[in-house]
Amino acid sequence: MRLRQLPFEYAFRNLGRSRVRLFSSLIGATLVVLLAMAATSFVRGMEATLTRSPSIHTNVIVLGAGSEESVERSQIDSSVAGIVASSVQGLKQAGNTPLVSPEIHAMLPVREEAGGEPIQSVMRGVRPQVAVLVHPQVELLEGRLPRAGRDEIMVGSLTAVRLGLAQNRLAVGSTLYFDGREWTVSGRFAAPSTVMDAEIWIPLTDLQIATKRESTISCVVVALDTARPRDIDLLTKSRLDLEIASITEEDYYAGIASFYKPIRIMVIVTAILIGLGGLLGGLNTMYAAFSARVREVGMLQALGFTRRAIVLNLTEESTFAAACGAVLALAIGYVLIDGYAVQFSMGAFELRIDAVAMLVGLCAGALVGLVGAIPPSVRCLRLPIPSALKSL
Repeated sequence: MRLRQLPFEYAFRNLGRSRVRLFSSLIGATLVVLLAMAATSFVRGMEATLTRSPSIHTNVIVLGAGSEESVERSQIDSSVAGIVASSVQGLKQAGNTPLVSPEIHAMLPVREEAGGEPIQSVMRGVRPQVAVLVHPQVELLEGRLPRAGRDEIMVGSLTAVRLGLAQNRLAVGSTLYFDGREWTVSGRFAAPSTVMDAEIWIPLTDLQIATKRESTISCVVVALDTARPRDIDLLTKSRLDLEIASITEEDYYAGIASFYKPIRIMVIVTAILIGLGGLLGGLNTMYAAFSARVREVGMLQALGFTRRAIVLNLTEESTFAAACGAVLALAIGYVLIDGYAVQFSMGAFELRIDAVAMLVGLCAGALVGLVGAIPPSVRCLRLPIPSALKSL
């Protein structure tokens, strides 16, 4: 029975017999794995940005009552920050100062230069020294924090993608045109897997003047230590005159993710369709590569090898070629896909070839290898041996 089994060396050597066949098999498997990884990384990147706001402590957003679904629509009195800081015990502190960040969130047009086309950008007015402590995800990459009254701004690592500009266009020292004058980029920051990574940060007082909101802000972000979200909620309900409400950052971004759920479903369905198209294309390539070997299969049967042994050998050959294509796809994915930024309405996110994307890609490659050998095997083995030996 051992003599009835084809050795693996036979399958391995067959790969080199036809360079065209080997090339088509590798390209087919590589494209399928790349498509599967790209689709997976796209879906996971968008979900991570919309559903996750990683933090080392709990943050609560105090905003206008009725504006819990969109902080951009919220307007509260600027005195709320001081009221919260003095009324709630157990807030996170830096020294003796409670970490309470008054902020303005606005979608405003900026220009590359005076007279240029307006580009909608997400702007966040903050007190930079406090905001970077309240939002520990923010890491200053280069430059420094913007100073109030100096026409300075700070941009996220994906802000250029959100604006459709080249990365070097927003280097430290470059300028953007906004509110009738030029603003200088004083620093660049990163806040991975958050919407902040594509924002422009500007000193709070400067944005208040630019938006003519000298006495109002959008929200107050509060960092909690021993206090609990219900303590903030109790304060908002006891101060009816302020017309404010509170919501945790986690719940706020969960609400945004729920709003974007139809879009995410559409993206997932599109990704599945793209993956299926790539899989069928890969299977078709494998079929074309192996179906022309009818005479070879007939010769192997004439030598006494069983159909089971022939199918197993063709599967080994197909799987080995697909595995090589998958390894090649992983290398290409890390070079071309990993870190690629994609723009969407709330900002931008990066595609990451993580463990899940790699697993999906490898499974797609294995499926192409295992299933790809079955249709050509059936075609080759259904003919009688004399007819197979006479075929071209």
